[in-house]
Amino acid sequence: MAVNIFGTDGIRGKTNTYPIDAETILKIAISTGHVIGKNLKFPKVLIGKDTRRSGYMVENALTAGFISMGWEVNLLGPLPTPAVSFLTKSLRADLGIMISASHNPYEDNGIKFFDNDGLKIDTKIEELISKEVINKPQLVVPSKLGKASRINDVLGRYTEFAKITVPTSLTLNGMKIVADCANGAAYKILPQILSELGAEVFSVAVNPDGFNINEECGSTKPEKAQKAVLETGADIGICLDGDADRVLFIDEKGLCANGDQVLGLLAKAWIDKNFLNKNTVVATVMSNLALELYLEKIGVRLIRTQVGDKNVSKRMKKEGLNLGGEQSGHLILTDYSNAGDGLITSLQVLCILVESQKRASQIFDLFNPFPQSLINIDAQKCNDFEKNEQIRNMLGNVEHSLRGKGRILIRKSGTEDVVRLMVEHKEKEMLQETIDTCLSILKKN
Repeated sequence: MAVNIFGTDGIRGKTNTYPIDAETILKIAISTGHVIGKNLKFPKVLIGKDTRRSGYMVENALTAGFISMGWEVNLLGPLPTPAVSFLTKSLRADLGIMISASHNPYEDNGIKFFDNDGLKIDTKIEELISKEVINKPQLVVPSKLGKASRINDVLGRYTEFAKITVPTSLTLNGMKIVADCANGAAYKILPQILSELGAEVFSVAVNPDGFNINEECGSTKPEKAQKAVLETGADIGICLDGDADRVLFIDEKGLCANGDQVLGLLAKAWIDKNFLNKNTVVATVMSNLALELYLEKIGVRLIRTQVGDKNVSKRMKKEGLNLGGEQSGHLILTDYSNAGDGLITSLQVLCILVESQKRASQIFDLFNPFPQSLINIDAQKCNDFEKNEQIRNMLGNVEHSLRGKGRILIRKSGTEDVVRLMVEHKEKEMLQETIDTCLSILKKN
């Protein structure tokens, strides 16, 4: 029986171990080329990457596989994930690939796939590719081999695209902005865009060496950027992750605003301008209950999906919506991009900041998130909460006792052998008590 090698966001793992080893990556490219290209006359794939050293290995293995299946390969070099999504559609490619493990450390790498509309490929396609990987490859004859070439100035194309998502009247003159690029894919483009719009930019983590991506920087480690905001007197800080598909903001006081707060900000700004489709926002089950209550207060409905930007995007497309995202800062603004885009989200937030003539701390001060905690439990030491009815009933009783003051969420990780327990409660003192109760039910004796 074939094992699905895809997780919640493409294929990911530790470099030089399955499935991120050269042999398997070659098979993945061959399988993908067969599954997606079998009905295409002149199939074309774009391949981008972040700044990990292992990106060279993955890029070359993918290139060899696709060429052996008769595909034209266009290499984009280091650039943000959303740029690959945009260029796949813009350049009329049949497939886009981003080599990145997102916010993970340099030891990891991954492969993200986009269809010809710049959307993450469908789960059914992922399953077909996974099945095909174990089969003997069916390669093209020598006369049908593909070829590879490198496309120049892709960053310039994407820069101009990103800038036209905000009014031409927008200027950042007089603003001080800290730009933390996580030593990743946006290390050139974010400071450049902000400078071109007139801001004084203080750059953090813009010297990638192949090994320092996300290392004590970026959206998962914003402490350096917080310090820089306070030291420079900046108006706002912007923290991207390694492939720039998610973003976290820092106000002038050094406090962080995550994806939930940005969703609330954009929803309020867009509903006031009648921009928000169907007055509805899509978020995942991880988004804070306080966001849901805030949106309800301003007349916005919240739809929740399972974790993963693909699930958010799929529901947005189904419902015809234009705003959604994850608490992690992975925001999808489909009026501008089909992928989570930290750069475009940043420009939209800066536009609101300038138009409001307020401080960053004021525009993000929309609601007080309920205290929330996320705990990882070794899956081998966890009771089967999915099949054991007694365990399910006990957990159900705990959630019922919260009576709208909190939530519990338990799920198996799609990338690690752990069970993730999320607990939130309006009253901080009750949070740990609820966590302890859940752990006593979940952990094996």
